[in-house]
Amino acid sequence: MSKLLLFLSFIMGVIVLASNYLVQFPVNFYGLNEVLTYGAFSYPIAFLITDLANRSYGKLIARKIVYFGFALGISFTFIFSTNFADLISIRIAIGSGTAFLIAQLIDVQIFDNLRKRDWFIAPLTSSIIGSSIDTFLFFSISFYKTGVPWITLALGDLAVKLFVALLMLIPFRMLLKTFKPV
Repeated sequence: MSKLLLFLSFIMGVIVLASNYLVQFPVNFYGLNEVLTYGAFSYPIAFLITDLANRSYGKLIARKIVYFGFALGISFTFIFSTNFADLISIRIAIGSGTAFLIAQLIDVQIFDNLRKRDWFIAPLTSSIIGSSIDTFLFFSISFYKTGVPWITLALGDLAVKLFVALLMLIPFRMLLKTFKPV
């Protein structure tokens, strides 16, 4: 695997770790603590990485980055941010891994199916669908029946993820010359 692919996999793992850590902290401004965590701001970058890799190297390489990023992210999460005495912390690690893997692999497939359309269709559509799946899986696995208001947090996080997915079109477009299509 090239240095760039290893680098993208490492960045993916760091994003998963950061998001898993940040999801534990609600945004305590403007009454958003019941509807938003800081994890919503970092996680959509994972879709940008997957989509750029998919555009440039194809879906097989993009899947490899997802698998390597998954392994690194879960390893980092268990080592650096999982409190094994806290059931919610363990559920966050399990929820994150499950949601990440399923959502990213779906993102790869949707992007690949739409790659021949206008430049923004594939990354936007795959990120919206992937973010929606990821959010529902993550929050339901991590926080169901814990007393955490997971539905409102999931909806708030999803709203931010969708907004960030729109913003990620800017670096995606700018990086298209670097990551030329297969």
